[in-house]
Amino acid sequence: MAGAIASRMSFSSLKRKQPKTFTVRIVTMDAEMEFNCEMKWKGKDLFDLVCRTLGLRETWFFGLQYTIKDTVAWLKMDKKVLDHDVSKEEPVTFHFLAKFYPENAEEELVQEITQHLFFLQVKKQILDEKVYCPPEASVLLASYAVQAKYGDYDPSVHKRGFLAQEELLPKRVINLYQMTPEMWEERITAWYAEHRGRARDEAEMEYLKIAQDLEMYGVNYFTIRNKKGTELLLGVDALGLHIYDPENRLTPKISFPWNEIRNISYSDKEFTIKPLDKKIDVFKFNSSKLRVNKLILQLCIGNHDLFMRRRKADSLEVQQMKAQAREEKARKQMERQRLAREKQMREEAERTRDELERRLLQMKEEATMANEALMRSEETADLLAEKAQITEEEAKLLAQKAAEAEQEMQRIKATAIRTEEEKRLMEQKVLEAEVLALKMAEESERRAKEADQLKQDLQEAREAERRAKQKLLEIATKPTYPVSLGSVWQLLAALPMNPLPAPLPPDIPSFDIIGDSLSFDFKDTDMKRLSMEIEKEKVEYMEKSKHLQEQLNELKTEIEALKLKERETALDILHNENSDRGGTSSKHNTIKKLTLQSAKSRVAFFEEL
Repeated sequence: MAGAIASRMSFSSLKRKQPKTFTVRIVTMDAEMEFNCEMKWKGKDLFDLVCRTLGLRETWFFGLQYTIKDTVAWLKMDKKVLDHDVSKEEPVTFHFLAKFYPENAEEELVQEITQHLFFLQVKKQILDEKVYCPPEASVLLASYAVQAKYGDYDPSVHKRGFLAQEELLPKRVINLYQMTPEMWEERITAWYAEHRGRARDEAEMEYLKIAQDLEMYGVNYFTIRNKKGTELLLGVDALGLHIYDPENRLTPKISFPWNEIRNISYSDKEFTIKPLDKKIDVFKFNSSKLRVNKLILQLCIGNHDLFMRRRKADSLEVQQMKAQAREEKARKQMERQRLAREKQMREEAERTRDELERRLLQMKEEATMANEALMRSEETADLLAEKAQITEEEAKLLAQKAAEAEQEMQRIKATAIRTEEEKRLMEQKVLEAEVLALKMAEESERRAKEADQLKQDLQEAREAERRAKQKLLEIATKPTYPVSLGSVWQLLAALPMNPLPAPLPPDIPSFDIIGDSLSFDFKDTDMKRLSMEIEKEKVEYMEKSKHLQEQLNELKTEIEALKLKERETALDILHNENSDRGGTSSKHNTIKKLTLQSAKSRVAFFEEL
């Protein structure tokens, strides 16, 4: 009795100790996950759990996004998850997205998972036309996306129509030209074929390197008004704050880099920016909602922190991550080279095997033909011998008949008939016998010649039979190739059947990286050779960039004749005007030009807009 009561009390205490949970659904760019979260969890608890699950360590670029009344918001790290203005219906949904963008993707994005998530997000923004991309650049980006998904181009596998179900170009670009899907696929495939040898992470990085120079890449736009009430657009990105005309999101009117801004704050709907130079007056603007001001402040603080962080020495964690990434990249490159050599050896062995098999088949066919020729020669010889024997017998028979006829003629001559009539008849018979004897002699001579000819044919047939036997003997004793079929199969068996590298053990999701955990050991000669290859790749990349720009210009000229001018959007027209004015410089150069004027004059210009 006492034991039962104690058992119930223990069960009740355990039941009370179990924390209450709620379900959260996390949507990434390529997957969905669900977690059971405790009621007391803060945003950081959930965010860290997602990052650990993904194996992501470059957490400072990302956040958990949700929507409040058509306004985007981000989960705060120091606030309880359920204290946010989110739906209380389970599962509570958040989108795991990049919140801040790098200035230079190649230098800043270290982990492959980070690169992949950025690639998917930027690709979606371009296809959804949230980021404007010129038509010729869209085709180039599409070719890198195909390389990332399908690997190296293989005409026997990637046949016409293999991209029919893929979404690779913005609808705006497709509608702008009188081109069929097959024509677009042909142009994408032409560039896709040139990317041979690039791994998935390399193709995705090339995509990001091109996309990061698009005018709208990484920019968050907000509608604001200055003191005069003029409606403008505020752009917040990795480089600073930019002011745009509402009709032109491509080229800002003025820009303020983060290193010129000292303080950012807001009060209700009014936002205040304090320049670094205290002599310059602050400038203010108003947004439509208080919630928008909170979002602007979050983005400004995060981008400013990353801007200043990039200009300082990397932390120990980042240094270790980059060192590990470099060694991992070097290891993968050496692994790819090894696999390429093995693939080449395998292909050479297969070619040798195919050649030997072809030669063996040819020799078998020759042997079969020689056997058939020998059999035909033997049959022909037998027939000729039989025919010669028959002809000889016929000649003997004819000779015997001729002799009998001669004897008959002599007998007739001996028994001469006295009467003239009998004599005449006898002469006639004699004449007929002579004619018959002559015919018999001619036929006998002809038969004798035919017998001689048959003997000659028999001799030739026996000579052909001898030659066929000699050729068959030569084929049987012919020397084989230097590489036998057995050695080829041994070579193929010695090669690894799986050309892919063995999967690496996943990194332990942790923020503390111990230096000794870098387990890859490279010899000095390997690293020197790798350094030389990297230098060579840099030179090749510069040459390829120039060639790529020429190709872009060629494609633009080629499809220009198929453009439907009436379908051009406002951004298309603005981009063309910028190009006509020579505005083909990079995004960074454009921002630098806008900051050549003093901050004071730029603030004054903003107030007067």
